[in-house]
Amino acid sequence: MEERLEHQQLDSYLEPRLQRIERALREYLPATDKKPATLVEAMRYALLSGGKRLRPVLCIASAEACGAEMETVLPTACALEMIHAFSLTHDDLPALDNDTLRRGKPTCHVQFGEAVALLAGDALFAKAFEMIAQQSRLSPPGRVIQVLALVSHAVGTNGMVGGQVEDMHAESGAPTPDDLEYIHTHKTGSLIRASVLAGGALAGAEKESLVSLDNYGKFIGHAFQIIDDILNETGDPERLGKAVGSDRERQKATYPRLFGLEKSQETADNYITKAVNALQDFGSEADPLRWLAQYVSKRDH
Repeated sequence: MEERLEHQQLDSYLEPRLQRIERALREYLPATDKKPATLVEAMRYALLSGGKRLRPVLCIASAEACGAEMETVLPTACALEMIHAFSLTHDDLPALDNDTLRRGKPTCHVQFGEAVALLAGDALFAKAFEMIAQQSRLSPPGRVIQVLALVSHAVGTNGMVGGQVEDMHAESGAPTPDDLEYIHTHKTGSLIRASVLAGGALAGAEKESLVSLDNYGKFIGHAFQIIDDILNETGDPERLGKAVGSDRERQKATYPRLFGLEKSQETADNYITKAVNALQDFGSEADPLRWLAQYVSKRDH
């Protein structure tokens, strides 16, 4: 009964925020009625073809938990989704995962060609940092600089891109648990963690609150990728919008490969518990973050 109530509360929380995020993403991107129209079409295709919008929602929920309003962090929230879309567009390319389906639709390079997809990803990445810079219209410059440092670190050598490289190397070897930990916390976890911290930083959260949010983001990011690994083995292709079993075929470093499905689910659940416990110094204002943690644990797509 309690679980059903939390699910209803999360749905009520998400609906207006997801609608606002979608409108903002469409408004922030260039129009397609002038050059370079093909590039913009590909950018819009990659960004607006659906998705959970977890990263912008986490940014907003974190900011709200620290006393800010959604509109005051919207440029950065949308920037985080642009970075996520850039990473997926590049991950799908033949040089990396060579995926042809994403969210039930042809991937960007299948739809527009490899060269345009590559450049669309580059353009989304650049647009993201333009949006964070525009955050200065709504937030003190010091907070914006703090977010720029957080996000750039999360996506670079010591974050998402570095994790992607190690993920590629692991396909041709015998990855260890330490290798797997590095890949998960960097390739996926770093941007999720930065999304949580960015919301708190823009809201002017105290140091103690940022430490709590940092721990929450770290744990929920790790759990998210473990569940992703599990769904690649057991998920419904219709719900996922992509093929299952691809990780096994490519011999990727995943939790099910190293530990089996049961242990993987147990580990993910433990991380979710740690994420919720990290918020113990927050009151009901952080309930959406708690609900989002439970969503991550039980998601099926």
